[in-house]
Amino acid sequence: MTVSALTALPLPEGVRSRHVRIDTGLDMHLLEAGHTDAGTTSKPLVLLLHGFPELAFSWRHQLTALADAGFHVVAPDQRGYGRTHGSDDDFDGNWRACNMLRLVDDVLALVKTLGHSHVHALIGHDFGSPVAAWCALTRPDIFRSVVLMSAPFAGPPDAATAAQTHTLLTQEVTALEQLAAPRQHYQWYYSNRQANADMWQAPQGLHNFMRAYYHVKSADWLPNQPYRLRAWQASELARLPHYYVMPWGQTMAQAVAEFMPDEAQINACEWLTDSDLHVYSTEYARRGYQGGLQWYRCATDRDEFIALSKFSGHTIQVPSAFIAGASDWGIYQFPGAFEKMQTQACSDMRFCELIPGAGHWVQQEQAQRVNRRLLDFLNQL
Repeated sequence: MTVSALTALPLPEGVRSRHVRIDTGLDMHLLEAGHTDAGTTSKPLVLLLHGFPELAFSWRHQLTALADAGFHVVAPDQRGYGRTHGSDDDFDGNWRACNMLRLVDDVLALVKTLGHSHVHALIGHDFGSPVAAWCALTRPDIFRSVVLMSAPFAGPPDAATAAQTHTLLTQEVTALEQLAAPRQHYQWYYSNRQANADMWQAPQGLHNFMRAYYHVKSADWLPNQPYRLRAWQASELARLPHYYVMPWGQTMAQAVAEFMPDEAQINACEWLTDSDLHVYSTEYARRGYQGGLQWYRCATDRDEFIALSKFSGHTIQVPSAFIAGASDWGIYQFPGAFEKMQTQACSDMRFCELIPGAGHWVQQEQAQRVNRRLLDFLNQL
């Protein structure tokens, strides 16, 4: 399907959709606010990086709020997502092109194409959070501040123990299968061939799958009462909800199906109306999930883990902050990461806030509160 044949996105006033060609070979789709006909480089640049299974559209509430404060605000569909093209979305294709440092290169190339010399603030949510963290860690000259959302950054793997650590991580994931109630870790499931088809061809329909997935990871699902896990051990990981550590043999579509909200709950969901959700389900129905799942294959890959350990001992030196929903299990899914982020990985963390009334989709569930905190951070700079 050509770009011109795609349905126009339902964007807030003042937000435009366009494509730019960047040096890493992507035809990158982005949403943009705070732009002017005469040019945009005179305003400080704020970049917003989405996660999985999300889109640039996930930042619809932040684009205008930050632009109104005087910033040039850009949210791209990242490599493998939405309306951005040029990546290899084939399971048997070049999935290693989605390694972390290549994702950093994509962001650097976007900055160059936009005509900016640096980024005033880089903000990442979910899988966009580690991308933002690695951008700030490896290129503090370009990325002058960073806000991480929902996914804490524990720092680079230790070079001396990287291989052993990856082996131990994998052993505990494998040990989940041996529990009395066997389980499987979602990131390793996402790294397997069948995951894309399981969700793309979900028995309940893709739209309903995404409704259940977004619902069960939000504060609307009342059992989301996260707490710290003691260690990366199978017995502890099994305490995570089924959307993180799934029943063995279930697909993700099956794992979330039992938590599908009823019609009254859907109608009451103001943070993700059915028309909003239709944007996601339409984009994923057209493209599938494999482009984003390639990222998980890299994240669970031994070679990638060891490659990142060459930055062992490096920290994020630029001003940083962390925002998440108080009902978000993502804060604790990797035991110790939340604490290491604050004490080791980030040397200038301005604040760390867990927002009540929000789960994993914090910038959508509590948009106004998030916008205020982002502006607090930007004003400090």
